[in-house]
Amino acid sequence: MRIIIISFLCLFLSHSFGQGYAPAGSRSMSMANASVAFNDVWAYHNNPGAVADVDHFSVAISYENRFLLKEMQNQAFAVAIPLKVGVISIGGHFYGYSQYRSVKAGAGYSLKLSEKLYAGVQLNYQGLQLSNNYGAKNTLTAEAGIYAKITEKWKLGISVFNLGRAKLSDFQDDRFSTTLRLGSAYHFSKKLILSGEFDKDLDNDLRFKVGVDYELLDRFFVRGGFATSPTEVTFGFGYHFKQIHLNVGSAYNHVLGWSPNFSLLFRSKSK
Repeated sequence: MRIIIISFLCLFLSHSFGQGYAPAGSRSMSMANASVAFNDVWAYHNNPGAVADVDHFSVAISYENRFLLKEMQNQAFAVAIPLKVGVISIGGHFYGYSQYRSVKAGAGYSLKLSEKLYAGVQLNYQGLQLSNNYGAKNTLTAEAGIYAKITEKWKLGISVFNLGRAKLSDFQDDRFSTTLRLGSAYHFSKKLILSGEFDKDLDNDLRFKVGVDYELLDRFFVRGGFATSPTEVTFGFGYHFKQIHLNVGSAYNHVLGWSPNFSLLFRSKSK
């Protein structure tokens, strides 16, 4: 049974975020992870360049049960600490269970380069552990991103995960995934945001993702999204208190099923 589960995990590895880039935060997940142009604390996982636009101390946690399998639990956290110049961020991502576990933890620094341009870099400890018969691998990966405010309504984001193509094993030159993301978010109004992006893992097909965020009632948000390769439909809800953002959602894959998610974000009053 363990061998079957491990084989299943490896087969769907690129789509279950077990070996590299791992989106986080229920808002992002509810919008098909079309989030490279979002500028909240979850940008630590989605685009380190956008962290530079976080102007309040923020901390967040999230949980996802990928395909409703306990072996595919997915937890993450992120912290953003604004300084006089730039923003320091730390975070981590934990995936899997005792027989297959992936860990990413690190720190980053992001900086406002001009009134419309932001950039950030991040260094991560990357670990992958299988059962005792298969061993473990630990290494360092680097990530970089750019965030631009083309206009007050139009934002652009670019990020690259695993710049150095860190090696996973010598067998067939196996490496941790390298992912390039390019996308934008357009604010039609204070209530409606449309986002879209292209996501390219060097070892997999190009993905296109689109999401929408609408404030249906005061501080109550509804969200939805769609992604290709593989096809995935997402939706979710959020309520923003003055300092706490509570978000829930789910993704649906027609072959593998549902992936519910939850996140909580705290944002300080003062800058």
